[in-house]
Amino acid sequence: MPYQPSTPLLELMRKLAALPGAARPRPRRDISAQGIALIKRFEGCARLRPDGLIEAYPDPGTGADPWTIGWGATGADRFNGGTIGPATRWTQTQCDARLVEDLARYAAEVAAAIGGALTTQSQFDAMGSFHYNTGAIARATLTQRHIAGDHAGAAREFARWNRAGGRVLQGLVRRRAAETELYLA
Repeated sequence: MPYQPSTPLLELMRKLAALPGAARPRPRRDISAQGIALIKRFEGCARLRPDGLIEAYPDPGTGADPWTIGWGATGADRFNGGTIGPATRWTQTQCDARLVEDLARYAAEVAAAIGGALTTQSQFDAMGSFHYNTGAIARATLTQRHIAGDHAGAAREFARWNRAGGRVLQGLVRRRAAETELYLA
């Protein structure tokens, strides 16, 4: 459930924001159930083995690194140590736990990148999905356009991120179209 500041907290935030030269505190932002559903739809939790464990798979663009497991987890294997690779196996519970951990990190990074820019929950969710997949929220032109209030321009930027390993992947084309649709909702 997304964090909702209490009425006393909101009142305190308003008072602090009214002080001369005061920084404007912002409540924490989370990726909503709609954004999580979009991420899960495109990440999938694939590679279920006969023994019930889920195994890692190579990047579809490169056929190698980065190896991915569960709901799109790459990098450190926090359950077995080391890095996610061809021999990595997790339970469904571990995949789900890593998703929760990653969602919190990616949401915080999106919130930091957009700062105080006016942002609907749908826009935040779309940018969260984009960042979850690309890791590029801080450097993407779509972020700059969103901050500037050019939402139509930002929406057009999603489609540019459709390549992996130097080639266009239809899965990325579909994902970017879904993110654009959510962003404009």
